[in-house]
Amino acid sequence: MKPAQIFYEMPKLAALILLLGCLAPIFCIASSIPANHAENSPACINLSSQSHLRICGLRKWYLIGNEITPGDNAIQFNLNAGVGAQTINVLIDDELKLKLNLTDNGFHGDIDIRDLTPGTHTIAIATDNPTKPLFVWRFKRSHPYYALLTTDWDSSDSKDSVLKRHLQLHQEHPALKITHFLGPYTFTDRQVPAQRKTYLANWMLQLKSFYHDEIGLHIHPFCNFVNTVPGVGCRFKPSDTYNKGDSSGYTVLSAAYSESEFLRLLKAADSLFSKYGLGKPISFRTGSWAANAGTLRALAEDGFIADSSANNWLRIKNESEYDGNGELYRWNRANWRAINDLSQPYLPSQASPMQAGKPEIPILEVPDNGSLVDYVSAKEMIAIFNSNWGGAALSKPKTFVFGFHPVSYDNTFHKRIERTLRYLDRYLASRDSGPVVYETLSHMVNVFPASAH
Repeated sequence: MKPAQIFYEMPKLAALILLLGCLAPIFCIASSIPANHAENSPACINLSSQSHLRICGLRKWYLIGNEITPGDNAIQFNLNAGVGAQTINVLIDDELKLKLNLTDNGFHGDIDIRDLTPGTHTIAIATDNPTKPLFVWRFKRSHPYYALLTTDWDSSDSKDSVLKRHLQLHQEHPALKITHFLGPYTFTDRQVPAQRKTYLANWMLQLKSFYHDEIGLHIHPFCNFVNTVPGVGCRFKPSDTYNKGDSSGYTVLSAAYSESEFLRLLKAADSLFSKYGLGKPISFRTGSWAANAGTLRALAEDGFIADSSANNWLRIKNESEYDGNGELYRWNRANWRAINDLSQPYLPSQASPMQAGKPEIPILEVPDNGSLVDYVSAKEMIAIFNSNWGGAALSKPKTFVFGFHPVSYDNTFHKRIERTLRYLDRYLASRDSGPVVYETLSHMVNVFPASAH
């Protein structure tokens, strides 16, 4: 069997691949699914260089959980014998929380911290005199900082070298999850062979199965897709690149289509996804970030729960202001002017989708605050990440959204994403190094405004 055929027969070959390993690196996914990514167990600490006294189980970061992220709701520790006392006192922020009696194996205890507020706290262990503790440990109680890596599929197909880079990202960053905004034109473009269409769909399904990635929807109104939808004729204008229009439809703004027309496009995309076994998409980003209130209402009507079209427009200025006719920059500046590095998820207003307000459009808007790698360097992405979190415990959850276009994901862009991910990895909650958690877009509705559910 040729390597490219492996995923076409994946249901039958799954067990075989898991047993035999990867037969061709470009087409195979790592045979093991990362477990909960608990990379660093809580450390053991010597209380004194002259003493054998050790305490184990303490962490530096304790997350406040929610519907998608389990909380670290208890401090669990073990103190071996040797303090010269039969009883120890455990205090948090100078308040007595627990008294422990000596056992044959030392002192063992769990402290419930579900009611502990976000911030920096101390745990102290003392014998008879609480003012002279044997040991003091500082830790942070924090909400998660969600990192969302996204891909915008602007083309009908991607090179195998690009598909391989997707796998490299996962393999080099085991906690990573990716939200793939896949285009429906993959399945309507006659230049893409039928076998390749099936291959790409199965590829996506394997990423979802093995790495818990999400398959969302991305629409540039390519005519090869739009013309398959009854009652919707393909537009050639307005183009975000060409003053005379675009006969392919690719650079035409999605906002050029009415709400009812866009709803038909969404339902047609749903049918294509269903045909190829991809399931109903519920997360979305439109091409060129060109979503208006009608676009978002159509999304909500069709069962989408999260959108990421709100664009950090100033970050695309240098690359787009004078590119083509400059309409990409002008449209985003006008329609997303309230969005910036610090923008966080919100329920968009019917009157102005760039901001929260009532009456609301019932879809969670998760701004693309970190932009896409075509427009920002690794240094810029890291700066945006840092601008939303300075190292302290978070009093509420936050998001950092960034990504790339597979069609243009060359080695230069890959290095930018890799550098950014390496930086983010330094602050993973799973490593007890910070509040960072990799997640997917649709899960954010379980974290942010409840009325968006």
